[in-house]
Amino acid sequence: MINSDRPMPPLEGAEHRWVTVRGARLHIAESGSGEPVVLLHGFPQHWYAWRALVPLLTDGHRLICVDLRGFGWSEQTRRGYDTDGLGDDILALLDELGLDRVTLVGHNWGAGVGFRLCQRAPDRFRAFLALNMAHPWTRHRDVLPNLWRMWYTAFIEYPVLGRLVLRHWPAFTRYLLRRAVADPTAWRDADLTEFAGAAQASAHAGQAMFWQYVVRDIPAGFRGTHRRRLTVPTLVLGGEHDPVIPPALLRGGDPNADDLTVRVVPGAGHHLHEERPELVAEALRKLIAGAG
Repeated sequence: MINSDRPMPPLEGAEHRWVTVRGARLHIAESGSGEPVVLLHGFPQHWYAWRALVPLLTDGHRLICVDLRGFGWSEQTRRGYDTDGLGDDILALLDELGLDRVTLVGHNWGAGVGFRLCQRAPDRFRAFLALNMAHPWTRHRDVLPNLWRMWYTAFIEYPVLGRLVLRHWPAFTRYLLRRAVADPTAWRDADLTEFAGAAQASAHAGQAMFWQYVVRDIPAGFRGTHRRRLTVPTLVLGGEHDPVIPPALLRGGDPNADDLTVRVVPGAGHHLHEERPELVAEALRKLIAGAG
């Protein structure tokens, strides 16, 4: 099922198309030309999450904003929402687009997929910019005192309940978005309406993604299954006042990576691409230049 009954929000210069990969039609919005950059949104957003960043980077960059499986205007399928599955979608998309190597940007869940991709297929990624997401080697002593921050996931992750909450309680989604930024005025009301509506339309995908994390990624984390070394040059940007991924969760990754830099942005929250798009754009330019 394609989420096509909702009008596409406008972004000047963006070209939209659909690419079929692994049994699902993925929607992408492309802007600019030059160095290919693939951008993976987080929850509860979609490709339009990058609307403030795109105009800052179209000069010299081909920006490919992807709707993950089941989100935005991509097809919702019954399965395929685990981190590895979402990553397989992106690798297949790169193949369909004829792109051997790209720079990767991810926010939130999209950054989680990005870390897994860079570990599994480092030859496909020139550099990786992760926004507001912990790296795979977070220490248990840092995680445990911050578990309370994930209270809201109990309303989303469980089958049936999660879909009902996302589909019929848009005020909950709006609340999550507002509380996640350091300054609530960073959001326009129209943007909150757009993403709350998107969460309603993609309720199955949203709930399934959270649940797959519970049943697959959390146990794998305790086993250390996904702690493979990171060789792709990577910059992690976090917000000083991020209520979901606080700075404490960004520590301790250096011994597991060849080139990992962590920066905490003062006065910012959980949506750096919304709150500090100019800073994110400049950081990406420098990351690409440094990666050679």
